[in-house]
Amino acid sequence: MTENTSTATPRLAFTTTCKGRLSHLQETLSRNLVDASSYPNAVFVVLAYGDPEVAEWAKSALSTYLNSGRLVVYSYDTSSPFEVAHAKNMAARCALLEGADILVTVDADNFTGSGFAEFVADYFIADNPHPGIFLCPNFDLIHDLPHGPGRPQRGYAGRLAVRAQTFIKAGGYDEFYDVWRGEDIDAIHRLKRMGYNERHIPNEFLNAIPHGAEVRFQEYPHAQKYETKQEYQAVRSRKETVVNNGRWGLGVVIRNSSGAPIELLPIPTRIFGIGLQRTGTTSLDSAFKILGFDSFHWGSGEAPIIWQEMNATGRSKTLEQWYAFSDNPIPLLYKKLDRAYPGSKFILTTLSEERWIESVERLWSFDHNPNRWMWEKYPFTHRIHTVLYGQKEFDRGVFLARYRRHNAEVREYFRNRSNDLLEINPEQGDGWPQLCSFLGTPVPDVPYPHKDFMKPQGVTAVDADIMARLFS
Repeated sequence: MTENTSTATPRLAFTTTCKGRLSHLQETLSRNLVDASSYPNAVFVVLAYGDPEVAEWAKSALSTYLNSGRLVVYSYDTSSPFEVAHAKNMAARCALLEGADILVTVDADNFTGSGFAEFVADYFIADNPHPGIFLCPNFDLIHDLPHGPGRPQRGYAGRLAVRAQTFIKAGGYDEFYDVWRGEDIDAIHRLKRMGYNERHIPNEFLNAIPHGAEVRFQEYPHAQKYETKQEYQAVRSRKETVVNNGRWGLGVVIRNSSGAPIELLPIPTRIFGIGLQRTGTTSLDSAFKILGFDSFHWGSGEAPIIWQEMNATGRSKTLEQWYAFSDNPIPLLYKKLDRAYPGSKFILTTLSEERWIESVERLWSFDHNPNRWMWEKYPFTHRIHTVLYGQKEFDRGVFLARYRRHNAEVREYFRNRSNDLLEINPEQGDGWPQLCSFLGTPVPDVPYPHKDFMKPQGVTAVDADIMARLFS
C-alpha cells in the first residue's frame, strides 16, 4: 500500500475480470502482454470469476508468462451471476497481493496498445500524490467525435488508472453496482469529489473488440433498463466519496490454481490515531509509514482545513487524500470521523500521567519549543488548544483533567466495539505486535519507532503561512 512518489519504476498491475468472456480474453491478453513487454515492472492480474476455463486456458496457452510471474491468474469459485463492481474490486485486491503501486483496469475486450505502460508510469512518476491524479478516457472528447476510425469502439469506458492507495482510500468501486450500470462513471466522479485530478488516456490506447450490448447483458438482461442518459446523470449526481465501509472485494481466491486458499478480508476505511498530543503520535505516524500507509501528522497547513471541513460538512475532502492520521485535530473529531467513515480503525495512544504532563509542559515552553512563538503570531494552534483544554495557557491541573476525560470518553464510546479500538502505551513497550495484530499486517523487520516524547514537534514555517491566510 505504499505510495510511489520517487522516480523509481512503479509496479503497474493490469487487472482484468472474466466470466463468460474467454473468447475476448484469448484475443486481447496475449497481445497486451507483448505490448507491455518493454516495461519491466508490470504484472497482469486476471480474476476468473466463477469461470474455471479461464485458468485452464492460461495454464496451457500462457505458461511462459505464468512461470515468469508476468501473468497471475486468481480464481474465485462462485455460482452467482457476475457482480461487476465486486469482481473489479476483487481483482484489485489480488493486484495488491502482487505488490501493485498503480492499478490499471483493463476489461477482457480491451487492447492496451504498445507504450501504454510507459505512458501510465510516466504520468504518475511526475505527479505529487496530494491531491494526486487518476487517468480515464476523455469522454467528452470521444462523444464529440464522429463515428469512424478516429473514435474508440464501445467498450473503452471501463479503463481506469489510479494509485493503489488512492483506490483503497476511495473504497474501490461501489458494490451497489452489482450489474453493468455505471460503476466506472461513479468511481471517476467520486475521485473528483475527493479532490483528485482527472487526466486523460489518449484514444490510441482505447481500442476494444467490437461487440454489441447483448454481450454485456447476457447474464442479466434486466440491467439494460439502466443504459439511459437519465441513469448516467443520476450516477454523476451522487454525493458519495468513500464507499463500501471497508468491505470490498471480499471472498476466497486461489492463485494460479494451486496453493492454499487466500481469504480477502475487510480493509479499514481509514486509520485514526486519537490519542492526545504528546502520547507518541509522532511514533505512530512513523509506524504507519513503515507499514506503507499514506500517513498524515499535522501536515503542511492541511490540519486547519480538515478541522474546518469536518465541522462544516461532517466530512473532509482534504482528509480523504490520506489514509492514516494522528495528532491534532484528529482526537477532537473521532466521533464525527466514525460517522463519516464507517469501517475505520481507531488507536488510542496513552502515557503515564506524569510523563505526559511533563512533555506537554515542555511543548508550551518558549525555552524548550523553538516554534512556540508561532502560536502567538498565528492563532490556529491556540484555537485548537482552547477547544481541547478550554484555555490556551498551560495549566497542570486543567490539562491533566482533560487528559483523563478524553481517554475515559474514548474507552466508553468504543466500549462494545473492541475490534475497532486499540489502546497502546509506547512508554510500556507497546509497538509492532499490538499494532500489526490489530491492523492485520505483517510485523516489519525493524524496531518500532519510539520517538522522544519530551521533544516538542512544532509547526513549520509553511504551516504558519497557511494558517495566517486561513485564520488571521
